[in-house]
Amino acid sequence: MATLATVVGLSLALRSGAAPACAAPPRPAVALPAAVAQLAPPAAGTRHEGKATFYDSKGAGGNCSYPAAPADRRYVALGPAEYADGAACGGYLEVTGPKGTVRVMVMDQCPECEPGHLDLSREAFARIADPVRGIVDVSYRLVADPPLSGPLTFRIKEGASQWWFAVLVAGHGNPLRSVEVRQGSSGPWRAAARESYNYWLIESGAGPGPYQIRVTDTRGHRATATGIRMAPGKVQRSSVRMYGDSPAGSATATRTPAARAKPSASASTRASARPTPSVAMTADATASAAPTGVEAFAPAPLAAPSPGCD
Repeated sequence: MATLATVVGLSLALRSGAAPACAAPPRPAVALPAAVAQLAPPAAGTRHEGKATFYDSKGAGGNCSYPAAPADRRYVALGPAEYADGAACGGYLEVTGPKGTVRVMVMDQCPECEPGHLDLSREAFARIADPVRGIVDVSYRLVADPPLSGPLTFRIKEGASQWWFAVLVAGHGNPLRSVEVRQGSSGPWRAAARESYNYWLIESGAGPGPYQIRVTDTRGHRATATGIRMAPGKVQRSSVRMYGDSPAGSATATRTPAARAKPSASASTRASARPTPSVAMTADATASAAPTGVEAFAPAPLAAPSPGCD
């Protein structure tokens, strides 16, 4: 009987030089094979052929830094080329195997997987094939505008302060193209940079908050949440969805012209893609949702405050 070894490791390593002393120290990166020249998530609407194996994250949220695995435990880890330094995080694949089709969320990275090799959760694999087989041929495609289970959530990273800002965005459905932040409701927008562990970083900080956070996905949907607080480690639930109907009085969700996702410029990936377990996601803070208009896409830069840690 074919068996698979579970790869266990640490996934939340920070990119070298990204964080001040108050944040977790960086860990060494592992260079990608020379054959991997392009980093890009699977293209929407294109069916790919490949193979699937399975593993168990043991409830943890993977290299995408989610507080926990999806409740339905249907998730997938992608190889470095398709994980694309975190650009694939939060998107959904429809995977078809010998027994049927399953929809899975991109949650993790599989460092040893080549393009086309999907490492599914055990539960997802069992829906498309007999687990005794261990490895099967599959076809898969990125799902465009998958149904949303709830509004956008935001989690400020531990160690953040007004001088160093990092936020995890979840519940967006399609992979994200950009995240912008501004202090209060009238300051200029500042573009955040996506790290390979799926947090969006402003190295010089974004001020003490509260913040407006503007999120744009790869299909041109845009939403703005207001009242996000500087509350490291807390999951803050907004009242706005990335697309579809939003509750009355929620922050604005709009559609901008679609654009191709831009992978991170880094050509490195973390040494492992299996994190240690972390606390489950809870909605322990609520973001206010005053209506807001649609601003121009290009963010205006803000003079960076002196670096440091509170």
